[in-house]
Amino acid sequence: MEKLAERENVRRLAEKKHHSDKSKKIVLVGSPNVGKSVIFGYLTGQYVTVSNYPGTTVDVFHGKVQHEGQSVEIIDTPGANSLIPNSEDERVTRDIILSGEDKAILQVGDGKNLFRTLYLTLQIMESSYPVVLNLNMMDEVKSAGIEIDLPKLESILGIPINTSIAVRKVGMDGLLEKVLYAPSTKSIVQYPEVIENAIRDIQKLLPDNIQSSRFVAIMLLSGDETLKTLLSRWLSPEQIVKIGEVVNRVSATLGEDAENVISRTLIEKVQEILSLVYRKKDKSFNGISEFLGHYSVHPFWGVPILLLVLYGMYEIVGVFGAGTLVDFMESVVFGEYINPAATWLVNQLIPFTIVREFLVGEYGMITMALSYGFAIVLPIVATFFLMFSLLEDSGYLPRLAVMMNRVFRFMGLNGKAVLPMVLGLGCDTMATLTTRILQTRKERLIVTLLLALGVPCSAQLGVLLALTSVMPLAGSLIWLGVVLGILFLVGYLSSKIMPGERGDFIIELPPFRRPSLMNILYKTIARIEWYLKEVIPLFVLGTTILFLFDKLDILSAIRYGASPIIKGWLGLPEKATDAFLIGFLRRDYGAAGIFALSKEGLLSNNQILVSMVAITLFIPCIANLLMIIKEQGVKVAIRMSAFILPFALLVSGLLNWVLIILGIQL
Repeated sequence: MEKLAERENVRRLAEKKHHSDKSKKIVLVGSPNVGKSVIFGYLTGQYVTVSNYPGTTVDVFHGKVQHEGQSVEIIDTPGANSLIPNSEDERVTRDIILSGEDKAILQVGDGKNLFRTLYLTLQIMESSYPVVLNLNMMDEVKSAGIEIDLPKLESILGIPINTSIAVRKVGMDGLLEKVLYAPSTKSIVQYPEVIENAIRDIQKLLPDNIQSSRFVAIMLLSGDETLKTLLSRWLSPEQIVKIGEVVNRVSATLGEDAENVISRTLIEKVQEILSLVYRKKDKSFNGISEFLGHYSVHPFWGVPILLLVLYGMYEIVGVFGAGTLVDFMESVVFGEYINPAATWLVNQLIPFTIVREFLVGEYGMITMALSYGFAIVLPIVATFFLMFSLLEDSGYLPRLAVMMNRVFRFMGLNGKAVLPMVLGLGCDTMATLTTRILQTRKERLIVTLLLALGVPCSAQLGVLLALTSVMPLAGSLIWLGVVLGILFLVGYLSSKIMPGERGDFIIELPPFRRPSLMNILYKTIARIEWYLKEVIPLFVLGTTILFLFDKLDILSAIRYGASPIIKGWLGLPEKATDAFLIGFLRRDYGAAGIFALSKEGLLSNNQILVSMVAITLFIPCIANLLMIIKEQGVKVAIRMSAFILPFALLVSGLLNWVLIILGIQL
């Protein structure tokens, strides 16, 4: 017996070493809102980076951890309900799984929604990579009266199963080892014979080095158009045509699309498994969670809850972040310490005037670029990401999207568009970044356009609200009505003109949960790190361009050329030209210029109204423009600017002449 046990230990150690040598990459996969990010944070600690997946705007989180002397890379993929993608997030997750490196897959699933979890599990198992299923939120499983026969489920699937309450770090010990030493998987789904034959026919046409050839064949039979790029790399045009012939032959034989049969077979298999391992007792709800979950999407009560959430976000991001923190960073940190110290040091050490101006002048790298990036935008970024992570972790974001879906459908969008639009009231630059959460390119373009056109950032909005205080109520209502009307009109027309389709609004409502502080901090810090690496250089580039324009007198030429439009068409004094010019650099400075003119008594109420509409609809500030370039490309940014500038002048000019023709004096 001792020799037998010794041989068994040797075998296990050998197997452990084999898997340890082979599996140095772990990919986390799971549906949205299953606690995947919490587990990622636990496994990786503080060594986290975030980057765009190549060719997309989708964030992918990377982390590394040392285990038994080797470095293990852990990748947190975007949430996916299926590996036959219906969104860019799902496509990125699918592509990461299909990438050629040796890897193990850790699927994080919601124990309460075992149907959705197992549907994804069966797809992942087609890849043949080592897989571990981690059923998370087991406390909620218990409180919902759900019982899962875990040994039987593990036996049926043939893969290791772990259970956890990730936010409390329950069940997390040993999870890394389970994944690293997990055996390879094999499919347990048997499709109809005609489909199985077609899978084998397609596998013969695929390169031998594709480990997941069966899964690729199933996706092709399911009509996955997003695989065309990968196919063009792997196969010749003749082979691609042959695969198309196989797919068409199967559909003709079945009398329906193969995708329907594949999906139906998976659903039947999941239901068969559930009948053996899943039982639900009488439900016992968590009182507060159930109350909030129900009333947050209620047709009537959901509205005040929504307004309360939006008000809270505005107070934290718009007032505290863009107000209190920005004032402190700009006035105290940079205004009293960094800028004066840098100016003194540069003047002492550098004898060349042009270099001194480049560093600490009006358009200096320190006094403008770094001051703008760190003192003005960074506080907004930090508070925005903090609130976004809080709402994400609590489970409210899907409910927010549901409540606003009807409103945004009019503009060819869906409820998810509310998040960037609301966050634009804090900072349009960062709100443009958050358009990544939208499913289609068309939706991202429309929301980016609306943000650049007519959503004032908090700093600009504060000045605009100050301007309304010196006007009659009628003037304020006209301003608000014109801006909102233009946003809806442009959104509606854009949805009709721009090619592409609106993304499907399919969203699952998870239960309300108490957010995990560590999870929120992990995500916030990782995203701030991304901001410092990716966005700060944009401010440096933009300031360099402005510095050159100033030295070459291009800014003066712009000021001179714009004066006739400002005076003749908008009916404003020539001094207002500077306000609009500086508004391109910072929208709030432009609004502040208008406010200063009004305080000097140089603007009538009608002129204040016209200038408010013009500066609200004005061309995006340089930081937002650079972000549009980064997210959508130079051509899109140029086209948007070429539309917004004349359109803003057209609308405000028409308002001016309507007031004159109708003889309206506010």
